[in-house]
Amino acid sequence: MLFTACSWGLTWPQSKFLLTMLPPFSMRAACGVAGFSFAFLVAFIRRERLWPPRDQWPRLILFAMLNYGLFIVLTTQSLVWLKASEAVVITYTLPVWASLLAWPMLGERPTATKILALVLALGGVALLVGADTAEASWQKLPAAGMGFLAAILFGLGTVLAKKHPLRLPPTTSVAWQALLGMVLVVGLASFEHPVWSNVTPGGWVAIAYISTIPLTIAYLAWFRALRMVPASTAATTVLVSPLVGVIGSGVLLGETFGPRQIVALAMTLTGVALAARG
Repeated sequence: MLFTACSWGLTWPQSKFLLTMLPPFSMRAACGVAGFSFAFLVAFIRRERLWPPRDQWPRLILFAMLNYGLFIVLTTQSLVWLKASEAVVITYTLPVWASLLAWPMLGERPTATKILALVLALGGVALLVGADTAEASWQKLPAAGMGFLAAILFGLGTVLAKKHPLRLPPTTSVAWQALLGMVLVVGLASFEHPVWSNVTPGGWVAIAYISTIPLTIAYLAWFRALRMVPASTAATTVLVSPLVGVIGSGVLLGETFGPRQIVALAMTLTGVALAARG
């Protein structure tokens, strides 16, 4: 879970960096197509079954939209209008929705420790974006809304994956979800006009990282973690992602990182530690 959280967190500043060179969906499509190609290669090398059973297709398509397609579309639009540090912390309110949905769907009644963990973690998230949101124009509100919607959908995907896991080998499952999710993204990218010569060597390195680590290897670790721990615990622990995203945005993009952010990070880390312990 920690590996997944850190690798996903680093994706946000790198994606924001790529947006200076490519249109949003073209950037996501380039990473995604390379990502599912890499996943299928890994599945082939591991000699996993590559074609899903017939009865798994409806669930596979649903998970692909929740975990990849709709999530990527919504977070991409959010990232266009917000700072990387803002977008990542808004999106990673997903533990709230996962915990709320896990109660009626999985019977995972939240304990006092998990409630405290959520309060601390979300308090840290609120502190991270509170001042910036107050100063933001009304034009930022739709982008923030898309970030919250992405969080709700991913939280739903987390709970459904825990309740009804796919009967597929792990790498094959990731590869197909990435491929099916990319159909939506590639369709939107077809309306854009990217200039690939604008991509610098550093940009290609970012594309290589995003397409292999976060989009494939991290998802393998994520789905493995969901089989080992409660969905609400997994979703809360992944709040490490905004910490990494905020720090990475400060270091790589020069976004603000002051005393308020440090306090917020400490609160969120404490919540994550309590969630993992509880």
